Amino acid sequence: MRSRASTTRRVFAAAATLLLAAGCSQTVEGTAKPQSYAGSGNQEFTKLLTECDAVSDDQIADAAGADEIARGFFGAICRWDLIGSAGIVKVTFNWFESGTLAAERAADEKMTYTVSDTTVQGRKAIQAQRPNDPDSCGVSAGADQAGIFGWWVQYRPGVAHPDPCQAAAKLADLTLNLSR
Repeated sequence: MRSRASTTRRVFAAAATLLLAAGCSQTVEGTAKPQSYAGSGNQEFTKLLTECDAVSDDQIADAAGADEIARGFFGAICRWDLIGSAGIVKVTFNWFESGTLAAERAADEKMTYTVSDTTVQGRKAIQAQRPNDPDSCGVSAGADQAGIFGWWVQYRPGVAHPDPCQAAAKLADLTLNLSR
């Protein structure tokens, strides 16, 4: 009986594998191209991660009062780790091409951040801080053409450091200067 049960299990496993393979297979039309192929077609995603270069590493370090900077994660949100007299500083940049300042304000308020109106180069902007956290601050503003961008600067608690809101505002100012 054991060999018969073993054979039955094998038949069921083979049938399940065939069904799975048949259900997941599909034909994709078109011509395969190398990953680096730019072609002459739609260029929508050619500058996908260049937003992270909107402000140079040296300018980020200078704005945050740091001596050294290391690039961290780059994707939808860009991150840097900095080191200076104030210790470790975390800097984050985001750019939402279809975002709005109203949506950003609503998200910040939902997280119970303190949100205040400000301007960056004459544009409406907001400044946000977590409750009881004088060591970090963010500034978000309308982008040059569409969407919004924001900078978040976070110093280590308990260490003397520059004003994180001034650092975030300086980075926002540099971003608008360079996005024109």
